[in-house]
Amino acid sequence: MIVKNPKFEISAVKPTQYPKNNLPEIVLVGKSNVGKSSFINTMINRKKLARTSSEPGKTRQINFYNIDNLFYFVDLPGYGYSKMSKKEQEQVGKFIEEYLFNRNEITLVIFLIDIRHNPTENDKLMYDYIIRSGLPCIILANKADKIAPSKVDETVKNLQKILNPIGDIPTYPFSSERKIYSEKIWEEIGLYI
Repeated sequence: MIVKNPKFEISAVKPTQYPKNNLPEIVLVGKSNVGKSSFINTMINRKKLARTSSEPGKTRQINFYNIDNLFYFVDLPGYGYSKMSKKEQEQVGKFIEEYLFNRNEITLVIFLIDIRHNPTENDKLMYDYIIRSGLPCIILANKADKIAPSKVDETVKNLQKILNPIGDIPTYPFSSERKIYSEKIWEEIGLYI
């Protein structure tokens, strides 16, 4: 897919702030610093539409990116970042939960995990949460450029076995650095927009 006019639309923490145009929403979830913003930039072939940072915990609101008035990429705050106060974590958790369970426009959840590590307890909790929400989901094993190309397929299979042993959720490698695998992800997204 060639994206011509992507734009950041709004940061939100409550339903009254969400976009009102009923476009499909592709939601990105994952722990802090797993590469959700980089994923957006890679997919739309822009360097800085979604702000990236080497410091985890930068995204603290729900960010809506309008992709050519066809759909939104929705970047949720990452989880597992310990420098947020307990109160902040609770507030963020509440508005994420409210969004995921009540937003009718969500058509797909893209769950990013780091290909270099086994899923953490937080990853497993988020996975269960997504399953309970009943929303369609794909899993991306991100940062695939950080391991040997010959190990990518086997590592993705192992991650899928840990998170989704019945294998009913597609799991793909992804790399923002090398910009490989994005065509397959666009095919998958195309089923939901």
